[in-house]
Amino acid sequence: MKPKTLQITRTAALLALLIVLQAVTKPAGQLVTGSCVNAVLAVTALACGVWPGVAVALISPFAAFLLGIGPQLIAVVPAIAAGNLVYVLLLCLIAREGAPLARQLLAWLAASAAKFLTLYPIVVQLLCRVLPLKDAQLSLFSTMFSWPQLVTALIGGALALAIVPLIRRARRSDG
Repeated sequence: MKPKTLQITRTAALLALLIVLQAVTKPAGQLVTGSCVNAVLAVTALACGVWPGVAVALISPFAAFLLGIGPQLIAVVPAIAAGNLVYVLLLCLIAREGAPLARQLLAWLAASAAKFLTLYPIVVQLLCRVLPLKDAQLSLFSTMFSWPQLVTALIGGALALAIVPLIRRARRSDG
């Protein structure tokens, strides 16, 4: 298979995996679902590169919204895409392939913090104040887009850091 075709195929497969994981884990709650989403985002970025990571980061929240498995408030979807984008870009920029473990850990911590610091101000400090939300929605979004974003990004990134070396090793053994 041509390299470009292989990259598109891997990206599509990871996007599909992310959407399926969201649907399957939704009953388990934000901690499980968010961790799975962030793991797939991080694996895509670290194992496939910046453009596949960007594609999955930006497409997945819109697909989840359209399929009814993400937050059902369209104004929040671009904010989620922005948080995802920041997460994958920092992972790609700081933890390039072959980076020492310390650099990978720095990327993981920086990307997780940056995702939280992107989502919290946009959703909690801006959208929750300007959108006509009911008290229950306001409470839900204020909680959902605060500290759990940092926790799920950290968990997902940790999972990816454990998985990506195995993926890279498998690719090298395939020739």
